[in-house]
Amino acid sequence: MALLLCIDSSTTHASVAVAKDAVLLGIKTSASQKEHASFLQPAIQNLLLELGQELKQLDAIAVTTGPGSYTGLRVAMATAKGLSFALNIPLIGIPTTLVMSAAAREQLTEEAGFVLCPMIDARRMEVFTAIYSPQLELLSPITPKVLDAGSYEQELAKTPVYFFGDGAAKWQNICTSTNARFISTNWNSKHMIAISERYYSQKQFLSLAYSAPEYGKGFHFGNQ
Repeated sequence: MALLLCIDSSTTHASVAVAKDAVLLGIKTSASQKEHASFLQPAIQNLLLELGQELKQLDAIAVTTGPGSYTGLRVAMATAKGLSFALNIPLIGIPTTLVMSAAAREQLTEEAGFVLCPMIDARRMEVFTAIYSPQLELLSPITPKVLDAGSYEQELAKTPVYFFGDGAAKWQNICTSTNARFISTNWNSKHMIAISERYYSQKQFLSLAYSAPEYGKGFHFGNQ
């Protein structure tokens, strides 16, 4: 078990959370995408101060790695890598789509018989997406996708699919399958906690020298 700092500014909202033994101790959030860079460092300092914790007590830093906003991902990764290097503690990377899926899974009462499909808007009819099992196992890789009426035909023929994220609305406008489920999901750094704890126990860490955000380079992503 560990004291973990989780950082996310991959999309329109930013947040930092501190967890001990996989239990949330506190969180700070910002809804202003243009202020991600100025939000993170003070938020981390103030949150730790409020919790009576110090940076030197942290066991690892977790950060969302993308896809997402170029600026948001870059700022979060730079912050996380800087702290990891200065404190000489591990860096944990978590895909944005996995964090989104963890939040969606939390809302659902079913245990099986469906899959999860997070969608991050990439303008026009484009999204960054993946497919996860109810156990949050990656079934289809994270990829850019151009949506059309035939998208997800094979998946929807087999099982109900839950679609969510800021890219899901435009898919809902053209999707006709009765197996498609659309839900509203709000995610933040608290949804990184269980995943971060698991990665920490498995020693699944990023290399400080070679780690970089996954911007989703195939498309131009939203507001930068």
